[in-house]
Amino acid sequence: MKKIITLLAIAGLLTLQSCTTSGSFEIAPVPTTEVFEVTTSFNSNNNFSRFVTLNPPIYSSDVVLTYRLSGSNSQGDVWQLLPETYYFNDGTLDFGYRFDYTNRDVNIYMIGNDLQSVSTNFRLNQVIRIVIVPANYAKTINKKSYSDVITTLNIKDSQIQKIDL
Repeated sequence: MKKIITLLAIAGLLTLQSCTTSGSFEIAPVPTTEVFEVTTSFNSNNNFSRFVTLNPPIYSSDVVLTYRLSGSNSQGDVWQLLPETYYFNDGTLDFGYRFDYTNRDVNIYMIGNDLQSVSTNFRLNQVIRIVIVPANYAKTINKKSYSDVITTLNIKDSQIQKIDL
């Protein structure tokens, strides 16, 4: 009987000990959606590319969508999701736009065989929008439609950050 009481007393002491903490907790920031707009020209001086730095860096789980203003119609601006490719009539590549990104920057560039010969309508004063999409939206959002993305993420025109390069 004494052994059982001693064993219960030791078990009771171990379970009644208090825990201590370091006193500080770090709370992860809430992911936010951001839209950046940049107007740029693609030419031989910049190697037909534009490098945009993201400040502050984005989360590695976020997705970056890049759109080029390709025109307008009666419903408003027409935004084309990159990558975007144009072909000659015989089906060979003429030129296109591509992009890649890290959590700190986005590189938007043109591809093609003779980029200098591409019409200035496609090279000069191109308006590009970079949309940072939080990971929880990335799989369910219709990425092909800029208006669907902006509507789903509840982005207003006043929230679009213009970047001067």
